[in-house]
Amino acid sequence: MTDRLGAVGRRVVAGLGAAALARLPAVRAAMLPRLTRLVCAVAGGVLLFTSFPSLNWWWGAVVAAALLAWVLKHPATTPAGGLGYGFLFGLAFYLPLLPWISMLVGAVPWTVLAMTCAVFPALFGLCAVLVRQLPGWPVWFALVWTAQEWLKSIVPFGGFPWGSVAFGQAQGPFLPLAKLGGAPLLSMAIVLVGFSATAIELEIVKWWRTGSRVHRGVGDDEPATADTAPPAVVLPGVCICLVLFASVIVWPQVRHAGTGSGGEPSVTVAVVQGNVPRLGLDFNAQRRAVLDNHVRETLRLAEDVRAGQAPQPQFVIWPEDSSDIDPLANVDAALEISQAATAIGAPILIGTVSELPGSPPENPQYTNTMIVWNPSTGPADRHDKEIVQPFGEYLPMPWLFKRLSGYANRAGNMVPRPGRDVVHIAGVPVGLATCWEVIFDRVPRKAVLNGAQLLAVPSNNATFNKTMSEQQLGFAKVRAVEHDRYVVVAGTTGISAVIAPDGAELVRTDFFQPDYLDIQVRLKTKLTPATRWGPMLQWLLVATAGAAILAGIRHNRWFPRPIRRRSEAPVESPNAGTPTGETPPDEADSDSPPDEGGNQTPPDDGGDYTPLHEGGRRPSRNFGRHRGAT
Repeated sequence: MTDRLGAVGRRVVAGLGAAALARLPAVRAAMLPRLTRLVCAVAGGVLLFTSFPSLNWWWGAVVAAALLAWVLKHPATTPAGGLGYGFLFGLAFYLPLLPWISMLVGAVPWTVLAMTCAVFPALFGLCAVLVRQLPGWPVWFALVWTAQEWLKSIVPFGGFPWGSVAFGQAQGPFLPLAKLGGAPLLSMAIVLVGFSATAIELEIVKWWRTGSRVHRGVGDDEPATADTAPPAVVLPGVCICLVLFASVIVWPQVRHAGTGSGGEPSVTVAVVQGNVPRLGLDFNAQRRAVLDNHVRETLRLAEDVRAGQAPQPQFVIWPEDSSDIDPLANVDAALEISQAATAIGAPILIGTVSELPGSPPENPQYTNTMIVWNPSTGPADRHDKEIVQPFGEYLPMPWLFKRLSGYANRAGNMVPRPGRDVVHIAGVPVGLATCWEVIFDRVPRKAVLNGAQLLAVPSNNATFNKTMSEQQLGFAKVRAVEHDRYVVVAGTTGISAVIAPDGAELVRTDFFQPDYLDIQVRLKTKLTPATRWGPMLQWLLVATAGAAILAGIRHNRWFPRPIRRRSEAPVESPNAGTPTGETPPDEADSDSPPDEGGNQTPPDDGGDYTPLHEGGRRPSRNFGRHRGAT
């Protein structure tokens, strides 16, 4: 009995194995083209990550855009496929970009954040497939990409612009374009170059396969002619040349802004990096430990000034949360800060957390505050953070997230306080973008429009690591070029730095080391085109992208074909016998020309989506006579 069961089992296994082996060629034929696109989408996301600090391979963003465009332009990529490829691209980008999140709350929130961010490249992939048949598709692709970055900067929970393509170009040759149109224009220019390169490649390959073949005349009098016209590379070539030309034209102005004209007033500013007892959310668990560190480092600076080893600063900038107890409510903290200001003989810009007046005692609310502290008179101007960080400084929808994760209880209870984003310290108007506010276009721009002649980015990165600090420093470099201002970055643990208006680092500190910087910078007053008209340009780009999407939908007869076909009554056609998920033999959609056997790859969503052909027309699927016709 056992032998009989064993024999039956062996026959069943052998039969299944033979069936699987028999289907391998078909499976391979179906998956290989799709696998190529999957690999290209993932590789593109990884390459986009390499353009960011600390690798700073700026060209990675161009190649990433080119690979993604090739995937989305493939005739077998449906709208659903574009959504999927875009999501994979985004996931391959954001997972390696944001690992420092896991140091704070673990791997699950890090993965969830990366997946949430990947939704926006997925939306780009969907919309790109809708507009890919419009003339000049590289331009529409670039506009749609700019629109998805704008959308990501406002939703959800106020947006998260971390990862905009522009912020990976701090050391790239296209950085001067930020002076013309800010981060949105810089992002669009980078992806436009990549998309245009793909357009040129596709046209050349198409011409090589078809148009390069010469048709010989029958007689001696009939000349030889090419089968098709030369490749249409003028528009993508012009796009690349325009980006290069604009960068070359603006670069001397940006370079001159970094070297200076000689007629601008200068000030000496000091940055104190006091360090913290430990990394993590409990960095300020020891009362006054962070404040003591910054006071101690300021006193060391004062000693060096008296010894002639450092210039006398006109004012000193401390980081965000540099006073871990509120000096407005604690006399001992106020006395210690006054001691440091008196020793250095200059006002200090300090960071602290203050309780909001009038908040209920059972649920007190706080503000993330920067205060100008004068040596003799104490507190003066103040700036309250106007864009507080969700899940860190406050918890959105606590009724939901407290049930989902225990980490939710560790979020603060801070509230935003809109203001002018400018404080006056030693008579100098200084614009403030506290910590992650630097990634939002509106904060530094509003500060400069309100008269800021110098930008400061006080930051507290004690809850993260050096990678996050490097990325934030790259964002500050883009802002320096965008607004033609010196930018002073002050971090509790680092990296602290002073950045020139051309994006160059003048000085910097090491990470997790107490230190100070003392340097002379120039005060700037002129407004760049990006500062003046940046939001209007962004709205124009987004509106044009929306119009292109509507035109693409109209071009597709308002709905993608799979959706429309499901809503229609079935009509008999010569292809009615084609099994679901297979492509009729007259429609080619693989990565390579069909073989003699006619093996083709179904579209990504398994339906019978027919790609748009040149000229925007679809061939009719109802070739036969209607039932009952003679």
